[in-house]
Amino acid sequence: MRRAWFAFVGAAAVAATLLLVPFRYALVPSAARCTNEKPAFPHPAYDSWGESHSSSDGQQHATAATGAERPSDANGAVPIDDGVLALGRSAFYAETFGNEMFLTDVLGIIDGPLGLVQFAEALLRLHGRATTNLRVPIAYDQVVGGRAFKRGELVDTGLDVPRGGLVPLGMAIRRRAGKVRIGITCAACHSTVDERTGLVVHGAPNGDLEAGLLLALATNSAAYFPHVAVGPLADYASERSASVRDSHGRLARLPDPERFEHTVDAMLLEWPPGSFDSMVDLVAAPTQLPDSFTFEDYPFNYSGAFMAGPFHGLSVQSNNVHALNADSFTHADASEALFGVDKEVYLATLLQQAAATHFRFDPKTQRKPSDFFSLVDPTPGAPAMNEVVPLPTYPKASLIAPDGLWSSSPGMLVWQQVNAMSAWQNTLVPPRPPAAPSAALLERGRAVFARAGCDRCHAGPGFNNHRIIPVEELGTEPARAHALHDTEKIFSAPVAYAFDQRVPLPAPARQIAVPTDKLDDAQVELAFAHGSSRGGYKVAGLLGLNWSAPYLHDGGVAVGPDPATQAGVAKTLLVHVMPDPAQSLRALLDRELRARVVAENDAVTRLRDMHVRGVGHEFWVDANAGFPAEDQRALIHYLLYLRGP
Repeated sequence: MRRAWFAFVGAAAVAATLLLVPFRYALVPSAARCTNEKPAFPHPAYDSWGESHSSSDGQQHATAATGAERPSDANGAVPIDDGVLALGRSAFYAETFGNEMFLTDVLGIIDGPLGLVQFAEALLRLHGRATTNLRVPIAYDQVVGGRAFKRGELVDTGLDVPRGGLVPLGMAIRRRAGKVRIGITCAACHSTVDERTGLVVHGAPNGDLEAGLLLALATNSAAYFPHVAVGPLADYASERSASVRDSHGRLARLPDPERFEHTVDAMLLEWPPGSFDSMVDLVAAPTQLPDSFTFEDYPFNYSGAFMAGPFHGLSVQSNNVHALNADSFTHADASEALFGVDKEVYLATLLQQAAATHFRFDPKTQRKPSDFFSLVDPTPGAPAMNEVVPLPTYPKASLIAPDGLWSSSPGMLVWQQVNAMSAWQNTLVPPRPPAAPSAALLERGRAVFARAGCDRCHAGPGFNNHRIIPVEELGTEPARAHALHDTEKIFSAPVAYAFDQRVPLPAPARQIAVPTDKLDDAQVELAFAHGSSRGGYKVAGLLGLNWSAPYLHDGGVAVGPDPATQAGVAKTLLVHVMPDPAQSLRALLDRELRARVVAENDAVTRLRDMHVRGVGHEFWVDANAGFPAEDQRALIHYLLYLRGP
């Protein structure tokens, strides 16, 4: 009791300090606190629209594969040096592009039963120890999405805190304009803590992050509704609903705030740990968080849609995380095309229950929601709350931005931060598993890998042939393959701003066309599910498999240390048992174990609703395929120790 009292007093003191002292802080771990700090891949001197060139290429101005000279730094060449890599590392851990305003003032991420005091108390209880799952006490009794939370109950957040850490990885705290706000950086999802050592593992996914739960416990989760399956907004109207004039002057009723919030909360609570729904297709299909071991793993995104631009599309992926996924206002101007929701109705829905009264839209004022938003927008001139630049084609989608926006902070060159993050991620090498490898098993596993035909797709330095496979051929859960289909209505050729243009952009800002002549049109259709395509999934690279269980894009192939009792997501992640990499890989290769995994997943309504099954990719290496158990074991050993050239 006494310890709990001191913890509470300490937490209150920390919270009071946060309220009084201006500051901005995110944990950027020192090299000594990381397991894989030293890059093992030689970085090129520059990247030119995905083509890597050495310093000798640059000195001689050797012709690129297109036959043209190396572009200038302004027109597509990204020099890669220690300064760029340092910026990329820092931005990966600390840069929010201002998303703390949306998350705190609109979504209400710390205004619900998990507030600053509760996070401070949880951190103080660690006494400097590391954790891969920060357990935070509930501040007061609350029913959220039909689930009852009790005061004092410890909630599993999956947030990682390294040894001696003051805040979780990927959580940025900022006091501005008299208020403390919480933002999120790349590291919340794409770095983790090694439970054995308490050290940070750059690029390893946070496999038990409870993103859905943290969003559901916000006070205005409804502002995140594009990422869940809600159906027509008109279905949520009631006699308590307010009305607004839409873009055509027609009177439109808004969703009932209480009913709509309950629906969104309930769906967010169904997301399995370690997953996130990054698409805005109004389909409930969270995807397993990917790793950031990106070397030779292009194209990016599970469907391979990010394939154009610098670093083979990696910059496009980094941009998308901070625009499309971290600020619902980025889709406002395309809401009618994407969701069938008028822009004014869309904005009013996001803002009618905003956490901060300054951002709360009151329909009784008769003001247009778009006029109200322009008055309170913290980034005037940008069509969203985050620090984004509208591309010349905005609000149309393109190969370099599904929402037509580019993340960049004032004072920086327009591509500088996302390109730096891409350059740094491409240097990351996954740590080896803790046990020493067996040379004999590695050699046998390499032979089995070839004999089983795995290298037909998983070839080259990243064990990835850079292709997208039609969903019908791969046989995996199809819901996510179709997620970008509606962007075809607003798709355009990719046009960007020259790399030497600084934010805020000059008028007029110099534009450049992003080259796409090397891209395969059929692959583009597969990636976006455009035309008659049902979509597809990229061939995944195999580096770092020891850190990325469970497997497949839906994270459905999950098995714990005891396969007899821990097969399937419900028997692992849903009960806070981390999937075992070796056993989960066995389920990927062994049809009998996979059948059990799929049956266990299919038996759980929550997983069926979220399209988490673990089906497909039926390339068996088991007894029925002529491989004895020792071959299977050797192949798994080989796969777990792959680290690249």
